Amino acid sequence: MSVPEATDPLWDIDQVSAYLKVPKRTLYAWRTHKYGPQGIRVGRYVRYRRSVVIEWVDLLEHGDEE
Repeated sequence: MSVPEATDPLWDIDQVSAYLKVPKRTLYAWRTHKYGPQGIRVGRYVRYRRSVVIEWVDLLEHGDEE
């Protein structure tokens, strides 16, 4: 799924946490262990492209089928 960057919004940690229904602390732990959707550091903040989060979930769900 390739979405032009201009139309692919960046989600903050709260939005990703709400979408995945996991605590923010879990997202930070995953990031430390190089697990979970790839984040982008913007200054001192971490942001996630919406498409990357959705693709990551799809991979978890359908990873063995491909």
